[in-house]
Amino acid sequence: MTPWSTLLALAGDATGSWLAQLKNLATHPWVVNLVAMAVILGANAAFFAVITLLERKGLGRIQNRPGPNRAGPFGILQPAADGIKMITKEDIVPERADQLVHFLAPLVMLAPITLALAVLPYGPQLVAVNLDAGVLFFFAIGTAGELAAFMAGWSSRNKYSLLGAMRAIAQMISFELPLVLSTLVVIMMTGSMSLVEIVAGQGSAAWGLPGWNIFTPWGLAGFLIFLTAAAAESNRSPFDLPEGESEIIGGFMTEYSGFKYAVFFMAEYFGMFAVSGLGITLFLGGWHAPFPFLEWVPGIFWYVAKLVALVFGFIWIRGTLPRLRADQLMNFSWKFLMPLALLNFATAILWHATAGWQFPGAWLCRWLVCFGIVAGAFTGLGRAMLRRRQVGPRIYRYAS
Repeated sequence: MTPWSTLLALAGDATGSWLAQLKNLATHPWVVNLVAMAVILGANAAFFAVITLLERKGLGRIQNRPGPNRAGPFGILQPAADGIKMITKEDIVPERADQLVHFLAPLVMLAPITLALAVLPYGPQLVAVNLDAGVLFFFAIGTAGELAAFMAGWSSRNKYSLLGAMRAIAQMISFELPLVLSTLVVIMMTGSMSLVEIVAGQGSAAWGLPGWNIFTPWGLAGFLIFLTAAAAESNRSPFDLPEGESEIIGGFMTEYSGFKYAVFFMAEYFGMFAVSGLGITLFLGGWHAPFPFLEWVPGIFWYVAKLVALVFGFIWIRGTLPRLRADQLMNFSWKFLMPLALLNFATAILWHATAGWQFPGAWLCRWLVCFGIVAGAFTGLGRAMLRRRQVGPRIYRYAS
């Protein structure tokens, strides 16, 4: 063998060994998960840019104004202009602020939400991290939002920021309870905390309707409770009290500007995408098609279509309803949503206990009885709240 042949053989062996090591590295679980997280983060960032433009356009339409129409044709480059502006704006930090905590607060707000997005199933075999306790992980990692809001408010050394942080924490804790209770009903009926198994349990159709949980009385009530609490958790109107500009300027974000403010803004929308995705998974069949003859369409399409529908629902509500007062917000959570969520447990137990009914029209009878319980509770709690209202003549007081 010539020296050149020997050299080429050694080079080939080294290249083959290097490629084998590279292949092993590429298939390592940590690498696969990191790539999946990068894809999820990039897709949600792109969706965030599109939704902010469509939201501003939609709100403009609702309020009889054009919305963004200067940056690019029909204003389609407005997200890019906003991004460039946020990156290039000066980062102003108060002199007395806690510099480290002030810097970390936006990251603590965004990072857990990104991790929560990783456990959602976007289609068949399309889940970054398939956990047996995916629901538990979602809510456990989501509680970091309260910590981030407190970090931002306390570190700013500003009374408006601290008041906004206290408002945000009180609101998040108050609406997390009905949010979790509405989720526990699905876990109880499914018998699993795995989001993949919950989606799989909604794949069958019955009585010409999809097997989604929303088509049961407890599922319909749970979905409405979940959606309301999710809007409050995401600081969406009419629950956007932590950022009440007419009262506390910008809430816990008052002393933030530039890219840090943009990270808070992005985290708010990522949170809306995450809770909407969880609602789709728990109540709307996940990536399943609405009818069996449409199952040939990729599951990711149905997931995105349902996500867009829910997000546009949040946008519509924002352009329609006025902001609540702080006392109305707390009363609504503790005196209305909480009792309704607890009663929904009893409805789900009754639905499960009557599963053995075999007489003609049994399914319809079960549906009407369970729905009557939920509707009666809804009406009774609403009337009780209205009766407790103390409405009197408005008194104007002027400063002397």
